[in-house]
Amino acid sequence: MDARIFSKDTQALIYNFKANPVQRMLDFDYLCRRDKPSIAALVSPGSPGGHHKAFFGSEEILLPVYGSMERASRENPHADVMINFASFRSAYPSTKEALENVNIRTVVIIAEGVPENEIRELTSLSRKKGKLIIGPATVGGVQAGAFKIGNTAGTVDNIVACKLHRPGSVGFVSKSGGLSNEMYNILARTTDGLYEGIAVGGDAYPGSTLLGHLLRFEGIPEIKMNVVLGELGGRDEYDIVQAIREGKIKKPLVAWVTGTCASIFPSEVQFGHAGAKSGKEAESARAKNRALKEAGVVVPDSFEGFAKSIAGTYQGLVSKGVISPAEDVEPPEVPTDFKAAVKQGKVRRPSGFLSTICDDRGEEPTYAGIPMSEVIEKDYSIGDVISLLWFKRKLPKYATKFIEMCLVIAADHGPCVSGAHNTIVAARAGKDLVSCVASGMLTIGPRFGGAIDGAAHYFRDACDRGLAADEFVEEMKKKGVRIPGIGHRIKSAKNPDRRVELLKDYAKKNFPSTRYLDYALEVEKYTLQKANNLILNVDGCIGVLFVDLMASSEAFSDEEMKSIIDIGYLNGMFVLARSIGLIGHALDQKRLKQPLYRHPWDDVKYAK
Repeated sequence: MDARIFSKDTQALIYNFKANPVQRMLDFDYLCRRDKPSIAALVSPGSPGGHHKAFFGSEEILLPVYGSMERASRENPHADVMINFASFRSAYPSTKEALENVNIRTVVIIAEGVPENEIRELTSLSRKKGKLIIGPATVGGVQAGAFKIGNTAGTVDNIVACKLHRPGSVGFVSKSGGLSNEMYNILARTTDGLYEGIAVGGDAYPGSTLLGHLLRFEGIPEIKMNVVLGELGGRDEYDIVQAIREGKIKKPLVAWVTGTCASIFPSEVQFGHAGAKSGKEAESARAKNRALKEAGVVVPDSFEGFAKSIAGTYQGLVSKGVISPAEDVEPPEVPTDFKAAVKQGKVRRPSGFLSTICDDRGEEPTYAGIPMSEVIEKDYSIGDVISLLWFKRKLPKYATKFIEMCLVIAADHGPCVSGAHNTIVAARAGKDLVSCVASGMLTIGPRFGGAIDGAAHYFRDACDRGLAADEFVEEMKKKGVRIPGIGHRIKSAKNPDRRVELLKDYAKKNFPSTRYLDYALEVEKYTLQKANNLILNVDGCIGVLFVDLMASSEAFSDEEMKSIIDIGYLNGMFVLARSIGLIGHALDQKRLKQPLYRHPWDDVKYAK
């Protein structure tokens, strides 16, 4: 097996991937100024594939996702590392598949609790294939300035503090992932930093050993000294002692075996790792530390002296010229994720939406600043609620009563108008209620219900300009524009629209002024000279009366009135009212359960 398992060009396949480790690897890549990401592809077993969005610095990239390991490797043959986030239940088959894959050289098993018989079989297979397993029960490892596995070394801040964004001169191997992170920090403070660090995993039978990695480090020229953090239980440290005596390990080595406190307990103690179990005296931390020291390893008297021993060994090598301290390199700043930056108060982001009519962030919702409880307790009408939500103010009672009258009067115009017809057809075709009503609502326009705003605009403009009724009508004729709100298909001067009469009577009795209504009626007198059905219809009456309401109530400025008409507030009155009727038509047809009465072709008339 090659001594180097990682480089700045190494790419990995992530099996059963998790989003956070993926992004942390990419952030490390960016810190190290890699040319390309260390992740070639992601494997989500059984999925149809696709892409996963992530960031490489500030650039958003798409990582390919495959449903199988076989396809991911086939389409990314350069990826020679597989990082396995599978659970302990499925770690065995997925790791075995990777070991049998010709492209994969190193497999990292993150899961804890993989059955011993399975990991022993996988380890045997890896040796036959000349491949390497890191784990199980590991966070993985890191080659400083080149490649890191998953969550190794933690956050970006910790990586920079530990100088892992550029290579140092120390090789490190341990069983513990958590203590590895602590050791990277110690190495950054006592030496020029880490070159490569591996956590073999805390299970009793890891896929690779402390000694195996130390032997690899012997073949890496950039590593000038090694540090080992062992633990009680097992015999790994004795294998290191034997290798030193056989001359296989020649580089200076500083080591400490944790768990010396186990000797104070009267019975066997199980520590955090499955393999960290006090048993025979030979497996105790004290015995292992003593054996390492006798073999020539630098071993402190306690963990507290570990950093001092590492620093002393390093400084000795520097003074002899064996180590030329690596220069510190200023890493690029990794952009902060937006959500994290917002949480930390580092950014100000303008809102995508702005609401000035309601607020639901407090104990109760508010409508234009009025609490919901007040709306209920003071018996606000639907007209009051519309005045708050549409016009953002509480209008006089006569005004909100007028709004309610408009809703009642415009709620339905019978089944033959276009909106009702479309709703009925959709209902008979078996569509759901929302689709039926939407079908009818989409017909609202200048020829059906959409004339309220137009009437308000044209009558107000003509009246304010002082045009006589006949001048207004003739001006519109020259422009080729039909006067919105004038004309009816059925009603006429001899058969007036009762709805219009009710609205006019109410306004005359309750509005402070009906200037615009009076002007519209003057226009009606002129248009009736042309045809008996060119009367002021219900849309036109509602439009001009809303202008009268806004002008006479003195609650709106001229600019607000213009904005309300231009935006489409008044047509909204018809939309709200008509939705009531259209829902009724849809429910009525659904109760009748009638199919379409005839084929649509039957209604087509072809021109000759």
